[in-house]
Amino acid sequence: MPASVSSCKIAASFHNFGEPPIRRPNKAPPTAAKDGPRINDDIRNAQIQLIDQTGDNKGTIETVAAIRLAQEAGMDLVEISPNVSPPVCKIMDYGKYKYSAQKKAAEARKRQKIVEIKEIKLRPMIDDHDYEVKMRAMQRFFEEGDKVKITLRYRGREMAHQEIGTKLLDKIKTDVAELAKVEQDARFEGRQVVMVLAPR
Repeated sequence: MPASVSSCKIAASFHNFGEPPIRRPNKAPPTAAKDGPRINDDIRNAQIQLIDQTGDNKGTIETVAAIRLAQEAGMDLVEISPNVSPPVCKIMDYGKYKYSAQKKAAEARKRQKIVEIKEIKLRPMIDDHDYEVKMRAMQRFFEEGDKVKITLRYRGREMAHQEIGTKLLDKIKTDVAELAKVEQDARFEGRQVVMVLAPR
């Protein structure tokens, strides 16, 4: 076979690679996972096990009929156990259900919050009004789940009367005993005394 003929065949076979690829029918994009349970028309099973709005188990029923019952009650049909056959669905107010679930999730996040250490600065000769203001702030910190670092600072000649500061710290411990416990007892750091309290 002459070289020119074989080179034409090779050229022809390479030419096919330059052609646009054969178009295949488009696949439907994967459905995004829906946040939360399936409700109403999203429930694809022909039959479901129905629990009505009062909590009574109505047994297995056609899904279409169950949706109609939910609509008549002014509510939604909500799938609560999708992994059984047939799935268990309940007639309920989905808006209220969702709000309640979000509220529970928010409370769970609140319980997981990072504990902070808030600082309260005091003087040994603090007056009653200032003391009450500081105590209210401390109470709020404990209720929010935070620890409180109390810094009692002595100035000048006050160092000669450390018993006044000691009495003040003992008073604080007594006043917050129901809300907090001592995590780190009072100790000197230079000219100040530091004590850490943690919520109970």
